[in-house]
Amino acid sequence: MRMNRDQIQQCIPHRPPFLWLDEVVSLNETEIHARKHLDPSLDVFAGHYPDFAVLPGVLQCEAAFQAAAVLIAHLKPPQADAVPVVTRLTNTQFRRIVRPGESLDINVTFTERLANAFYLRGKVTVDGQVAVRMEFVCAAANLSNQ
Repeated sequence: MRMNRDQIQQCIPHRPPFLWLDEVVSLNETEIHARKHLDPSLDVFAGHYPDFAVLPGVLQCEAAFQAAAVLIAHLKPPQADAVPVVTRLTNTQFRRIVRPGESLDINVTFTERLANAFYLRGKVTVDGQVAVRMEFVCAAANLSNQ
């Protein structure tokens, strides 16, 4: 299954300027492959770092978290009064600097579900080279308890 940006926004609450997915290339019951093109004019590049612009690793992780939220929405329809949140991040390895004008290929695999917790593995690549690998857990945070 492929998805455009409008379809992605129907699945998750993230919106520009903090939406880090442009398209879903493929989606099934256990995996998602999404993509994000990094426009050199993104504000983040103006300040991180002005003379050698680099996409922060935390934003690479965020792209994987958002892809996971789309995958979870595909597995379990989202609740109107809940948002997906990351509850654990482990085994994170940053392997490559990501620069303006490059495109992220974001792959997330669903590995296990325990109650309302979804266990996942993520990998972000650029031109076939791993930028970051991680394992993480997502759950739904109930908005009415806030």
